[in-house]
Amino acid sequence: MAPVPSYLADYADLYAQDPRAAAVQWFRDAQYGLFLHFGLYSLLGRHEWVQLREKIYVAEYAKLLDDFTAEGFGAEAIADLALDSGMRYVNLTTRHHDSFCLFATEQTHFHAVNAPCGRDLIGELAAACADRGLGLCLYYSHGRDWRHPHAPNNDRWGGSARPQYDPPEPSYAYGADHDLQIYVEFLRAQIEELLTNYGPIAAIWLDGIAVPLKGPGEEFRCQELYDFIHAQQPQVLVSYKQGFLGTEDFFAPEHQAVDTGGKPGEICTTMAPKSWGYTEAVSGQHLSADEVWAKLADARAANCNLLLNTGPLPDGSLDPEDVPTLRAVGERLRAEGFPE
Repeated sequence: MAPVPSYLADYADLYAQDPRAAAVQWFRDAQYGLFLHFGLYSLLGRHEWVQLREKIYVAEYAKLLDDFTAEGFGAEAIADLALDSGMRYVNLTTRHHDSFCLFATEQTHFHAVNAPCGRDLIGELAAACADRGLGLCLYYSHGRDWRHPHAPNNDRWGGSARPQYDPPEPSYAYGADHDLQIYVEFLRAQIEELLTNYGPIAAIWLDGIAVPLKGPGEEFRCQELYDFIHAQQPQVLVSYKQGFLGTEDFFAPEHQAVDTGGKPGEICTTMAPKSWGYTEAVSGQHLSADEVWAKLADARAANCNLLLNTGPLPDGSLDPEDVPTLRAVGERLRAEGFPE
């Protein structure tokens, strides 16, 4: 039996019997987590979907790599903010729809260590969370990828799978040359890296569900992936938004609860209106402490956790509009407990 992960220290007896049962109980008790969307899109400050919305070609978008320094990204500051805010876990985007990775990966050169940043940001956050007994959840874009040549295309998986480029993006595979299974193996290899290189992981949090829902979803071999994840680290919980197969360990819909059938639930929402990554245009419109408190109350009424997102600034530093708000909510939680 592997040592008990630090975030499960209070569940050691149950962990010895059933690691995933211990993780499920921990998750139900955790109630509140910090979500962070950070990547190349943050540099532009025009929403995390800027590549698709503005139809930026792959080679042009890739030039952002040269400006990605993340000089303000501080894993310890993030972990401390989570603790100060009354949260028990942190979830960071390891790879968003643009396919840029915040971790060292052998599957592509398109990652932070190859940028001027030169750092493995997931590794830094993993260490900070482990030191503080926080669960580390890893967001991973599964259904959407706007860079990989064999990722889901618009012909089979709907018009929002890829940007609508005209003329067509030259790096994509088309027609008989397109093979989704090459992409599926890429996903598996990267998730194996995440489960091998960063210590105990609390959850693999998959995104992009709308794409496999619109096309032949069985080709993504999701149950095979779930089983693989559990075999790598038995305590890891798997989610795929509101549930793709129904066999996920918890459901994590956006903004409002869904029927979980008795499984744990987590409502994810964001401090900035209609934006998860840093968006300059909505500065000054972020949630107030009272509004966050109301979202916590709504989540508790639905018997769900709240996963609350903030988008770090282009340099990776925490948004100064959100930090005092989150800390104020943490002070209220320490004084009053969670709303009932």
